[in-house]
Amino acid sequence: MTDAKRYDEHQASQRLEQELPAWSVDDGHLHRRYATNGWRASMLLANGIAHLAEVAWHHPDLAIGWGGVEVRLRTHDADGITDKDFELASMIERTAAWTPAEGSALDGPPVEGQWRYVSRD
Repeated sequence: MTDAKRYDEHQASQRLEQELPAWSVDDGHLHRRYATNGWRASMLLANGIAHLAEVAWHHPDLAIGWGGVEVRLRTHDADGITDKDFELASMIERTAAWTPAEGSALDGPPVEGQWRYVSRD
């Protein structure tokens, strides 16, 4: 078992409010559902999350569906939520929600219609 600091659900919720407001605590896990525009977008997002998890060596539970990807994080060897979960959630959020800066040469994906990729909510 790791000696990492564990957060109870109340502490985790308070930290999420400050750092990752789109995330919540659900049944002892940090939780976030990303809405996508179909299977292709869900798989691309899930693969991006899988890459981050592998290089971090901290693996979330993913539920992949036609219209979204659900992410659940918990440090299994600590039997709870730890800083590892917050750090990976932050990496996932930055990556999944990234868009080119204003004035960038990159356009970014359309936010409406058939080419919409990941919802920004």
